[in-house]
Amino acid sequence: MSNKLFSKEEIRVLSKNKYVKKVTSKAITYTDEFKRIFIKQNKEGKTSKEIFKDKGFDIKVLGIHRIDSSGKRWRSTYRKGGINNLEDGRKYNGGRQKVNIKKQYIKEKEIMLKLKSIIEG
Repeated sequence: MSNKLFSKEEIRVLSKNKYVKKVTSKAITYTDEFKRIFIKQNKEGKTSKEIFKDKGFDIKVLGIHRIDSSGKRWRSTYRKGGINNLEDGRKYNGGRQKVNIKKQYIKEKEIMLKLKSIIEG
């Protein structure tokens, strides 16, 4: 993650870009569409900086380190699993894991009874 924090004004401007899904002072989440465009154009020979600039991003605001590391991460992900692997997986597995408390309690109680019977022999 980059050390550069976005100001409120930079967040406001970045939020208006159609290729930005979410932006906070610390991080920016790009749309899946932008990642696909990036990979396609990068394979055609465009540099990371050129692609970001062509899609309306201010290079000075993002910083070249953030641009380069995003491109590197997306290229690696693409090589490992193809274009579909670039999708933001958080939408599919977010939040806490659901646990059925009643089943958990019954299971623990059964284990305790089995252990008790083994000990008492």
